[in-house]
Amino acid sequence: MAELRPAVETPNSLLDQSSGSFTSDVLKLVSGTTFAQAINFLAAPILSRLYLPEVFGTATVFTSIISIFGVIVCLRYELAIMLPDNENDAANLVAVSLVSAFVVSGITAFILLFAKDSILSLLNAPGLDPYIWLIPLGLLINGVFLALNYWNSRSKHFMRLSIAKVYESLTKNGSQVVLGLMKYAHSGSLIGSSLLGSAVVASVLGAQIWKDDRKIFVQNVQPREIVESVKRYRKFPLIDSWGGFINNLSWQLPVLLLSVYFSQTVVGFYALAYRMIKLPMSLIGASVSQVFFQRASELRSDRTQLVRTVEAVFGRLVAIGLFPSMILAIVGREMFDLILGRNWSEAGIYVQILSIWMFFWFVSSPLSTLFIVLERQELALIVHVSILASRIVALVVGGIYGNIYLALGLFAGSGIIVYGGLTIWNMVLAGVPFGSPIRSILKYLIYASPEVVLLVLIKFWIRPSDLILVLASILTLIMYYLVILYVDPELRSYLKAVFSSGTRVLKKKFSSS
Repeated sequence: MAELRPAVETPNSLLDQSSGSFTSDVLKLVSGTTFAQAINFLAAPILSRLYLPEVFGTATVFTSIISIFGVIVCLRYELAIMLPDNENDAANLVAVSLVSAFVVSGITAFILLFAKDSILSLLNAPGLDPYIWLIPLGLLINGVFLALNYWNSRSKHFMRLSIAKVYESLTKNGSQVVLGLMKYAHSGSLIGSSLLGSAVVASVLGAQIWKDDRKIFVQNVQPREIVESVKRYRKFPLIDSWGGFINNLSWQLPVLLLSVYFSQTVVGFYALAYRMIKLPMSLIGASVSQVFFQRASELRSDRTQLVRTVEAVFGRLVAIGLFPSMILAIVGREMFDLILGRNWSEAGIYVQILSIWMFFWFVSSPLSTLFIVLERQELALIVHVSILASRIVALVVGGIYGNIYLALGLFAGSGIIVYGGLTIWNMVLAGVPFGSPIRSILKYLIYASPEVVLLVLIKFWIRPSDLILVLASILTLIMYYLVILYVDPELRSYLKAVFSSGTRVLKKKFSSS
């Protein structure tokens, strides 16, 4: 079985490259993501008791529309911010991104003047009528955030992004809880609070960037340079924008099609299921993805180190994410009954259906940035079209038969196939041997097997209460991580480096306070 190699000769050198510590950068983002997701998790049991599923459903349809068009609101020029060798070109790309956000938001408002009723009818979402005019505002806020977010990633201000995540989560969840307690438990409260959270995080990042980097923008952003940037990176709007749009459309497709074929209540169940199942995965995955994108951009001219980095990151993601997804597949319904209340048992069943698919997404998501790093956006477009087509078929078949479980089962099954293939394709594209990812997954499946068997026996043989079963799942999770720490010395070295980097980050933070 192939060993997972570090980036260079020393065990922790992947984590301590000359350009900065990969682990330290990930940890900075993870620290904020951890607090933000902890706030989301703690708020969920309260929100599930304050707001009805159909209320969640209507708000989720609004959010899905923002997500679909938000990915192209900057015409994907925000991704190009990471690529220039000098700050002057990057600053002009920020300007291009912001101008694009204003233009696209304005066009959206114009379209709504004529197509509002048709959109509401198509989506079977009449409850969205009072709030549909907030879509252009949501797109504009999203575009501003994207531009500022990638500038911060380029300048490696990961702690700044981490703090902003916490502000956003506190604002959004706090507002939703307060409004719900004040008996304003309707979709407008969820939508308004979400927009407020996004506006706060964009404002925080904007203020900090203006304070630290305004000279770069004032001295270098010029109309002529903006036009040159538009031409130089035209591949992003012409090719990558389509890939990004199709990818996000495929992500939001379940919400839209469930709204069309079923009801806002079903959409609400799916929305909360998706929100909860994504919490543990996005806790680390999103942060790894952002830092990996930045690091891979630096290493794209050195294929040897890029291959080793890709292999190491993939192995860590599999080790971390595999068993939690298997736990959700076994005890998802019981967890929802215990945490969110019996009214949300249906959402727990959705979690069980979707959990393994979510693992494959978790692993493939950071690696998919290799298409951008290697400037192979045309391949990404092919992948996004394939994902969209498979999801349309799966959900439409389930909708025609009026069976939500069939719809989600086909959706999850097609996702496992597509994201598994996407992961292998990305790794091979970077130069990783074809069999390496398969061997890595099989390795950790073997380590997880005893704990899975134990948990299944506890659930179906002993048949304990929901509380005991959830506690047993936590115990088996601890057992699994102890096993892989024992058999995997590289993972021990990795976690040791994480702890060391974390200590340095905290010392630096407190010493500067």
